[in-house]
Amino acid sequence: MRGPVVVLGDTLLDRDVEGVVNRLCPDSPVPVLDETAATDRPGGAGLAAVFAAAQGAEVVLVTALADDAGGARLSALLAAAGVQVYPLALSGATPEKIRLRARGRVLLRHDRGGTSGEPGQPSDEVLRVIAAASAVLVSDYGRGVARQPALRDALAATRAPVVWDPHPRGPAAVPGVHLATPNESEVRELVPALPGASRLATASRGAQGLRRRWRAGAVAVTLGGDGALLCHAGSTPLVVPTPGSAEGDTCGAGDRFAAAASLALAQGALVSEAVQVAVAEASAYVAGGGVASALPPSAPVVRAGSAPGPRTLQPAPRGGAVADRVGVAAVATLLGEVRAAGGTVVATGGCFDLLHAGHVATLEAARQLGDCLIVCLNSDASVARLKGPDRPVQSEADRSRLLAALSCVDAVLIFDEPTPETALSWVRPDVWVKGGDYATGGGDASVTLPEAEVLRRWGGNTVVVPYLDGRSTTDLIVRTLAERSR
Repeated sequence: MRGPVVVLGDTLLDRDVEGVVNRLCPDSPVPVLDETAATDRPGGAGLAAVFAAAQGAEVVLVTALADDAGGARLSALLAAAGVQVYPLALSGATPEKIRLRARGRVLLRHDRGGTSGEPGQPSDEVLRVIAAASAVLVSDYGRGVARQPALRDALAATRAPVVWDPHPRGPAAVPGVHLATPNESEVRELVPALPGASRLATASRGAQGLRRRWRAGAVAVTLGGDGALLCHAGSTPLVVPTPGSAEGDTCGAGDRFAAAASLALAQGALVSEAVQVAVAEASAYVAGGGVASALPPSAPVVRAGSAPGPRTLQPAPRGGAVADRVGVAAVATLLGEVRAAGGTVVATGGCFDLLHAGHVATLEAARQLGDCLIVCLNSDASVARLKGPDRPVQSEADRSRLLAALSCVDAVLIFDEPTPETALSWVRPDVWVKGGDYATGGGDASVTLPEAEVLRRWGGNTVVVPYLDGRSTTDLIVRTLAERSR
């Protein structure tokens, strides 16, 4: 493959709540589910991207993420799965699908997040990634990303094979896609069936109708446990049966099918070969236990704090407790207010184990570059992995409170990973700041910061600000221990 596989579409936060049912509710004849476990995972385009990444491909996800706790959770899950996220801004809340399950059966699905918000404009970096792709999968869940005009123009212009997984509430496929992959019910909604027609006749008529309407190279209608029906320029469809019978949880099977077909096309397969591979992959996925068995372990949760108090862009006394400026909720509210006013979001990060004058100088200089400053703070576990088992000296709770108490700091976000990439993918700052000693110890700002590539995904910039010489947490600790040993 000459470039990454790009997955483009709407991402949801899926949650499976497992439990047992032993009684009915006393005030209504409905079962009571006693929760025993809950699992979060990316849904929609995010799930398709995770499937592709699990096959060893370099995967880029272009999606819209909200500035809320759900968006932060999705960023962490996707980063843990090895998916590079190039986010678009999303107004409103993260859409969530919650399945309540007992003994492998779904009792109820609870959706929340409200109507879909408008995705923001893609950055130039997003458009370049689409142009350089080895294949593009459009995983449309009807929430607006596939309608974005600039993205549609980029999809029409790319030379990479495009697979379009449609949704009845979504837009028509971009003309010229290599393969569209609707399921039976989607075909019936998009192309009304003739009365009395057989199942295969309905699927074939619908596929040919969509192929002509969308000017697609081919349309593969997935038939659940019976495989798929492929219609191309010829008059006779190709039926691809499943290798064997497979029963189980089919949640995500369509995403697995589309992802497998996209990977095969990226590797040079013919459309008919890609569909055969996709049928085999989707069948094995269902037979192997479905989504519960197919995904990698969940990423750590980015921790939330209490709801923050009101804020303005102009310097003003900050009300509320210091703790109200720590956590996902505080950061999400701050981001919403600053961006609604057209302000510039600045972020910096580090361990800040023993807060000293060098830290304060960097923070004050960073705050002057925009309308708010968010500090991404390494958690205790992250500091220990980076600095050794004797660090940190101060707990993350104390470090975050000290930072939030500074007048130049507007909010603090604690992250568990070794690098702030996941936190940055959610916050999407306009400017990322490091102290001048970061590159070489001598203030050489010509060295590229490791976060620069992440910032480029949404058009952000990385900068270095002057650092006070002779200030170092490690040096402070060494000198303190030396004094004590005398």
